[in-house]
Amino acid sequence: MTSKHLIIAGLVQNVGFRDWLTALARSHNLSGWVRNRRDGTVEALLSGDTDAVEDVARACRRGPQAAIVADITETLSDPPDTPGFIKLPTA
Repeated sequence: MTSKHLIIAGLVQNVGFRDWLTALARSHNLSGWVRNRRDGTVEALLSGDTDAVEDVARACRRGPQAAIVADITETLSDPPDTPGFIKLPTA
């Protein structure tokens, strides 16, 4: 079990990134969340099977078709308090 906190920078808002990541994380049976941040980045917490977390984190480097990912900051994190993967409001 691994948990990673991601900050994804680039052209990542208004391109469907949160919906794309929510569907991808759920298909990998991950828990966590994703949200836009007021600074233009997308923030996510991915938690679950180590291989699945790594696969989804790697996919975030490409993002959905309309996104242009410039940089991702990854740090290890504590798992979320509740199971499932959700889309949160902008923070």
